[in-house]
Amino acid sequence: MMPQGAAILREEKKVENKEVRILVVNDEPTMADSLRQNFAEEGYSVDTAPTDAAAIELFDQGGHHLAICDLQLPDMDGLEVLRHMKDARPTTEVIVVTGYGSVQKAVEATKAGAFYFVEKPFDFEELQPLVEKALERRELVAETTNMRRQLSTRAEYFNIIGASKPMQTIYETIESVAKSDANVLIVGESGTGKELVARAIHRLSRRSESQFTPFNCSAVPAELIESMLFGHRKGTFTGALADHVGLIRSAENGTLFLDEIGDLPLALQPKLLRFLQEGEVHTLGESAPRKVNVRVIAATHKDLEQLVPEKLFREDLYYRIATLTLKVPPLRERPEDISALISHFISHYARKNERSISGITFEAIQILEAYSWPGNIRELAAEIERLVLYADDDGYIRPANISARIYPEAGTDKIAPMGERLDDLLESYERRVITEALKRHDCNVARASEALGLGSRQTLYKKLKRLAIDIGDFLQEDTEPGMQFRA
Repeated sequence: MMPQGAAILREEKKVENKEVRILVVNDEPTMADSLRQNFAEEGYSVDTAPTDAAAIELFDQGGHHLAICDLQLPDMDGLEVLRHMKDARPTTEVIVVTGYGSVQKAVEATKAGAFYFVEKPFDFEELQPLVEKALERRELVAETTNMRRQLSTRAEYFNIIGASKPMQTIYETIESVAKSDANVLIVGESGTGKELVARAIHRLSRRSESQFTPFNCSAVPAELIESMLFGHRKGTFTGALADHVGLIRSAENGTLFLDEIGDLPLALQPKLLRFLQEGEVHTLGESAPRKVNVRVIAATHKDLEQLVPEKLFREDLYYRIATLTLKVPPLRERPEDISALISHFISHYARKNERSISGITFEAIQILEAYSWPGNIRELAAEIERLVLYADDDGYIRPANISARIYPEAGTDKIAPMGERLDDLLESYERRVITEALKRHDCNVARASEALGLGSRQTLYKKLKRLAIDIGDFLQEDTEPGMQFRA
């Protein structure tokens, strides 16, 4: 029901088959009618309301992309209307209109979410560009929100597996840096998938039609790196039996991925720096440099900032390659992704090794999820391939198949002895899991209880008593000197 006396006018028109709706809130009939007519001539759908109450009721019916709201209305403070609009539909942009000298109120409106403000009197020609910019921003925000919504449900992204929050952040960062042509430094522990991230950046960049060229700086003898990267002419040195263009030139218009750049010999770092600064390659045996157009993505598991003061990595090179920096989280910081990775690797290695795998037991998954995986995804992949090869005769992977370093009570050759009761096996496993949880959380009972999903520390205390775990003995055997048991 419309409030009595509310003169609400509506005129609709389509713009390029897409309706853009504007709400004008103004108690001056001449001003409101003028804005309605001008916006209608521009092809917008326009609603007008003379009071805040009428505006709120009309706005709540939905559909407005933009509101132009006078902050001085007879029935309510315009700031309240603005706040209502931004709370109800944050994607709606709001331009506020203020009287002369009301700068403080305009500032308050901007803090409350207004896109911009204009002072009376104003011309339509002054307002129109602001309207276009506000609508452009709304569309951009909507696209970004939609992209994030898609990413939040994406468990596989350019062969990168993971739907956890840290991985969603990685996906968003990849989308962002891919649009640039700046150098990128990817940091993270060994085995976290830094090359997959680099390949994803390349595939999303404008260089995606050209070559992605990887080079591992730690896998090649130091005396060969210069020749492999920069190339050489025949006869330049002993063994140079033919011309070699080098990986940098072969990556022309594409992406050069320098893995483990922290291991690049110090003597070669100035030459790489010059290439990055000048975009030129000095081939061994040639007097003149050659221009190249290559984007560089580097990766390392080392702390380059720490290597700089130790004189093991040039400071100027570090700043040149770290224009954009992206950190890949270790697997222990995203344990919720382990089950998806297990499923992916089981399928992959079953096909690769032509093995028929029926599945993996829930208990086995729990054990794998509880492990810290110091070798990250590379270690997990190797373990899953091994489990595929050592699966039971019925095709199932069970705890007894898991490596002893991960599950000491099992291992491939360890199967529960005949006659051993299931209750005893479960109790032994429960004792080990609780012990490991206490170690992992520095003997903090509250945190260990939360990690185990027990709800409260009282539940964990009861289990410690039932399992006859002596806290004093546990501390003496398994904690570092000075560590205290915390409730």
